[in-house]
Amino acid sequence: MNIAVFPGSFDPVTLGHMDVITRAARLFDRVYICTMVNGGKSPMFTTEQRFEMLCAAVSPLRGVTAELWTGLLADYARERGARWLVKGARNGTDFDAEYGMAQINRGLEPELDTVLLPSRPELQHFSSTMVREMIKYGRALEPYMPAAAIRVMKGWRDDGQS
Repeated sequence: MNIAVFPGSFDPVTLGHMDVITRAARLFDRVYICTMVNGGKSPMFTTEQRFEMLCAAVSPLRGVTAELWTGLLADYARERGARWLVKGARNGTDFDAEYGMAQINRGLEPELDTVLLPSRPELQHFSSTMVREMIKYGRALEPYMPAAAIRVMKGWRDDGQS
């Protein structure tokens, strides 16, 4: 069985993330979406909120499972029996960063390879940072986020959680 991991902070999940996830689900038998904590970022949403939005967004996808993880990505992949990491690359800067991370992960887990999926041109400018700005200024989110994740977020507002 070909098992892959697509890691990220997903703060929040975007249509760009979903494009990579959907494409990975066509390439691999099982894809684990690993919601991670990035100590270098100040998240808008709690880990649990990010995970809830991600779960809602990926629930219709066959062979895709979202999970939380706080350790090293290479350890997560090993525990899941994954031999592949899937990463999206919007531009050369992303490629350079992901190439370096691929080398680190391979050093930790020699059988772990990284597959980079280039962004579709129409999604190339999407980032969680940009979406957080749209949220901050009350802009429409439908062009940038999966509808299921937006519904989850609106549910928190209706419940007074956010």
